[in-house]
Amino acid sequence: MKRRDFLKSVSGLAAGAALPAMPSVISSAQADARSETLLIVSEGGPNNLDIHGVGTNVPGYEVSWNCYDRLISHEMKSGPGGVPYYDRDKFKGELAEDFRIDDMSVTFKLKKNAKFHDGAPVTAKDVKWSLDRAVSVGGFPTFQMSAGSLTKPEQFVVIDDHTVRVDFLKKDKLTIPDLAVIVPCIVNSELVKKNASEKDPWGLEFTKQQTAGSGAYKVTKWTAGTEVIMERNEDWVGGPLPKIKRVIWRMVPQAGNRRALLERGDADISYELPFKDFQEMKANGKLNVVSLPFSNGIQYIGMNVTKPPFDNPKVRQAIAYAMPYQKIMDAVLFGLGNPMFGAPKDKATEVAWPQPHKYNTDMEKAKALLSEAGYANGFETTISFDLNFAGVNEPLCVLVQESLAQLGIKTTINKVPGANWRTELNKKEMPLFTNVFSGWLDYPEYFFYWCYHGNNSVFNTMSYKSAAMDKLIDGARTAAAIGDKTAYDADVKGFVDLAFTDIPRIPLYQPFVNVAMQKNISGYQYWFHRRLDYRAMAKG
Repeated sequence: MKRRDFLKSVSGLAAGAALPAMPSVISSAQADARSETLLIVSEGGPNNLDIHGVGTNVPGYEVSWNCYDRLISHEMKSGPGGVPYYDRDKFKGELAEDFRIDDMSVTFKLKKNAKFHDGAPVTAKDVKWSLDRAVSVGGFPTFQMSAGSLTKPEQFVVIDDHTVRVDFLKKDKLTIPDLAVIVPCIVNSELVKKNASEKDPWGLEFTKQQTAGSGAYKVTKWTAGTEVIMERNEDWVGGPLPKIKRVIWRMVPQAGNRRALLERGDADISYELPFKDFQEMKANGKLNVVSLPFSNGIQYIGMNVTKPPFDNPKVRQAIAYAMPYQKIMDAVLFGLGNPMFGAPKDKATEVAWPQPHKYNTDMEKAKALLSEAGYANGFETTISFDLNFAGVNEPLCVLVQESLAQLGIKTTINKVPGANWRTELNKKEMPLFTNVFSGWLDYPEYFFYWCYHGNNSVFNTMSYKSAAMDKLIDGARTAAAIGDKTAYDADVKGFVDLAFTDIPRIPLYQPFVNVAMQKNISGYQYWFHRRLDYRAMAKG
């Protein structure tokens, strides 16, 4: 079977067609091509190839990570089960061959042989333009940069063609780590400027459809909702040249078909399978299955606190007591997650995140609180979820719907297409929803800055505002920057306690990244963004 025929067959599978028969003999040329090609199947794919784009979804992160470089990246360490895991506290150059951190700035020397995919050299002007773009374009990228106190184009200074300085507005422990996340990627400024317009000065329409980076891979074909094809950049200097020459990433909506493709050896890697499938595949031992907890991540039920009845704290507490926590752990996750509920009543708050809250399923308490709030007979609402992750979200929402019905709360389930999910979150109009947030920087104050601060970022999905909360989050950031451990510990405990009292969102569990792959695949690494890094992977 030729590659194009195989791909057509996978397209058929999406519509529920029978699995194709594979030939018993593969030519040596086909075998070579297969050994250098990574074939990934997943439920959903990217809606935008540019991390700076409006509403770019999580699969879009994977494209950006592999196709663009940043100035710096993380070193690796051995994580749970010996799986390579990014080292939160250690950095190395990617486009930078060297960098020097001073008291109020950091200076980067660029690799002089770095080129963009079109052959143009990477210069300090490209770096400045890219960082200016990140802090100016608005929305998620600009808020992400602000998490490390990177907010003004004047902070990025060209010294010469291969030297850039980043000036600090203030001391901030998160500044250097923030330069290693996906957002401050370096873009081919001259190419993008040629394709920009007065209405679109940063060329977002152009970069939505094609990559313009210097990274290890470049997108050669993208059919939204169907397929992404990436080819290795033979001139990449950001690290050792990857072993994988080509990545074919197919969207196969049906989980049963993804599992079948894996088990037959027709696909190399899949994620977003039902947890029951992962447990069964682990047990039968024919595939390698990696399960690791999300760093700084939680799946939660969010409530929009600007909309009745969720503007009433007693209603929110009632919902927290009505959650079918253990049913979700057993029937949806099959144990592949860390519970974030049911902490003992006398347990002291830790200087840590995530940590479990003290709510547990208690329908009598829930009914009493709902009655006190004036909703003894319940109310009607909708509960929304991201269809890109329907395998978990749909059964979870059905269980929540059943549980809330016992309180007289009638919920309609709203299934939002994955390509629209970020846009809908941005509108902040959904009254009740489930979502995952995983902080790229593994610090409690970073998580809370994104999710609970009155700056009201896209991930403060509840539109929650509290002057007391803001003071605690800002205090923790300041204390971390100056090394005041006593103040830092007090502020972290304070914002965790307040989050659990006001309960604008209900943590359910810390999810696991589950990835199933063929036995001949090596080099999987866990990264803060939870997506695949093809650069380190190889096929035996």
